Amino acid sequence: MDAETFEMLRDTVRRFVDERLIPAEDTVEEADAVPAEIIDQMREMGLFGISVPEEFGGLGCTMAEEAGLIRELTRASIVFRSVIGTTVGIGSQGIVMDGTPEQKAQWLPKFATGEAMASFGLTEPEAGSDAASLRTIAIREGDNYRINGTKRYITNAPRASVFTLMARTDPDNKGAGGISAFILPANTPGLSLGKPDKKMGQKGAVTTDVILEDVIVPASAIIGGVPGMGFKTAMKVLDRGRIHIAAVALGMCDRLIGMALQYAMERKQFGQRIANFQLMQALLADMKVDMLTTEALMNSVAARFDAGEKVSLECSALKYHASEAVGRVADRAVQIFGGAGYMAEYKVERFYRDVRLLRIYEGTSQIQQTIIAKAMIRQAEQA
Repeated sequence: MDAETFEMLRDTVRRFVDERLIPAEDTVEEADAVPAEIIDQMREMGLFGISVPEEFGGLGCTMAEEAGLIRELTRASIVFRSVIGTTVGIGSQGIVMDGTPEQKAQWLPKFATGEAMASFGLTEPEAGSDAASLRTIAIREGDNYRINGTKRYITNAPRASVFTLMARTDPDNKGAGGISAFILPANTPGLSLGKPDKKMGQKGAVTTDVILEDVIVPASAIIGGVPGMGFKTAMKVLDRGRIHIAAVALGMCDRLIGMALQYAMERKQFGQRIANFQLMQALLADMKVDMLTTEALMNSVAARFDAGEKVSLECSALKYHASEAVGRVADRAVQIFGGAGYMAEYKVERFYRDVRLLRIYEGTSQIQQTIIAKAMIRQAEQA
């Protein structure tokens, strides 16, 4: 979209955050649920369709534009972002990138309006960081596949209309090449959900197990129609998702720095505001540096992604840096608040718990380190 239209959209999201989402944070925390009227407002604003191409009714945002909007949205509790996150990102992008024309026509218009919500089924009880070792099996039976297995910690599973589901279609291939990506409607017989998970933070963001017992799907449900390409699809989706997570981290950096700075300028000790003390200033300065370095790296990687460059290493570096940086920012915010920062009535305690997950999902920090180092070694061997 043109720059003027994008700025208008970003301003609309900013007002929505300030006027609607931030005032609702305590309600969401207490109820462990996002109000239905807020989800409806997100639909009306087109937020579910951020990453859906315009030809299918979406906003057709570039990665840089998506990151800018997500950064605004996550100045409010990141729980609100989780409502749209899987539809905007990992749940839908496999279809956007690798789906057949028929698959795109069936699902993308529904994602664009929020009529359908997507979720992403990769993680399992025995397969998380080692995604290629997943055990969910899809056995070919004529024109169909029979799927059995369990997926774990699946975000938005109870809200989902459809899952992008990874399953092993070639039992003899124990590696990545034996995995296929399926489009699996949530109402398919044999699919059931576990009880909602109780989490350290992010109350209002819903995760459950997804249990698959003799689930029958047509072979045409494989994304792109070609078996064995699921892992490659998942990795492409996760590259984009890692830029998205960096934008989430950046929005929370903005919020935490704002709260910490305001508190430091209002709180008095020894007859003056604590912002005057150099050790407090050091904490504030380090927070700002983490935010600025994350911002610079994200803008660079998003621009290169949009230009079609191969940036898998850079996506991992960005996700690693951003998620670790926001963790440091949250920790310093609690320190600046002192005893008050440890109390539930102040939101920094809540955000400190909420951002902890960013270092785990869509690839742990340790997996990102492994990806980065292996890519460096390959580049050196090819030089």
